[in-house]
Amino acid sequence: MKVGIICYPSYGGSGVVATELGRQLAARGHFVHFISYDVPFKLNTYEANVTFHEVDVPSYPLFAYPPYLLALANKVVEVSRRYSLDILHAHYAIPHATCGFLARELLGGRLKVVTTLHGTDVTLLGSNPSFSDIIRFSIERSDGVTAVSEDLARVTRELFGIRSHIEVIYNFVDADKFRRLEVEELRRQICGPETRVLVHISNFRPVKRPVAVIDIFHAVQQELPAVLLLVGDGPEMARVQQRVDELGIAQHVKFLGKQEEVVEILSLSDLMLLPSTQESFGLVALEAMACQVPVIASRVGGLPEVVVNGRAGFLYSPEDLEGMAQGAISILSDPALREEMGLHARAIAVEKFSADEQVARYERYYRHVLENEVQA
Repeated sequence: MKVGIICYPSYGGSGVVATELGRQLAARGHFVHFISYDVPFKLNTYEANVTFHEVDVPSYPLFAYPPYLLALANKVVEVSRRYSLDILHAHYAIPHATCGFLARELLGGRLKVVTTLHGTDVTLLGSNPSFSDIIRFSIERSDGVTAVSEDLARVTRELFGIRSHIEVIYNFVDADKFRRLEVEELRRQICGPETRVLVHISNFRPVKRPVAVIDIFHAVQQELPAVLLLVGDGPEMARVQQRVDELGIAQHVKFLGKQEEVVEILSLSDLMLLPSTQESFGLVALEAMACQVPVIASRVGGLPEVVVNGRAGFLYSPEDLEGMAQGAISILSDPALREEMGLHARAIAVEKFSADEQVARYERYYRHVLENEVQA
């Protein structure tokens, strides 16, 4: 198949999943064309069967804002005509599914559009009256729609009254790449032999509650020798740094910034903290699990579908920071429990969320869409 993929190229779950999906499809012999305003975050080396097409957004005094949607749609049409795309896979309802609809109309209906909902396009933008109608329209006019969790599919149906089928295809992890490495030397550079290592990876938006991560860690650190690794950056970083200073724990918190590769960081970690108010899936939790890292997380969104409570970690209501801290302490103070949970986490990641299984499901879904008429 010839597959076009439009996604945000920035640091974040949807861009990572879209890029990894394209790479996996290319490895299976399909021809993949990424279309975006910049090279996707994870697409930094030559890949056979993969081509990147940059969208050039014109600037005119008449436009108060750059017309990215129109430029993107025009680029999709150009690429589709030149390479005879079979499928356009839009990651996010707006603007990408909207772009897919425009491109398909310009091509006379000769392009099938599959839209994957990742969460923010539904749970955040969908509640905004400025976007709700166009999101519903874009979803309903897609030839196929997938969601990354059962919870997100349910929320989408309830919020927009969608009656057509939404296929649930989970995010995935390359278990050969995401596995626990021997990093004892690196760990010795960070902490002593009895020190526990906790990690938080996110884009540091308010929904990720990175300040709550600091409060949980502070409670843990009062009971056990521990360090916290913070990976990523974003709008909440200044508040995080302020809270660290207020608690006087700067010597125990290491700010690592954005990291393209996190396997080594996860491999030296004992526990992940993810106290989000909303997670449609929780890709970083899955990546941690694949590296045998138990997870302390909120019982929200799609996280219960990923982190099996009591086996791969513990889940709590988002407000229960004390419970999260106590759960973290119980895991970190019991090496046998931590190891057992790590092994269970790895097994769940491999058995339920492997790249082979989920990418094969996308292939089957593409074929299904190609064999059916456009939805009304």
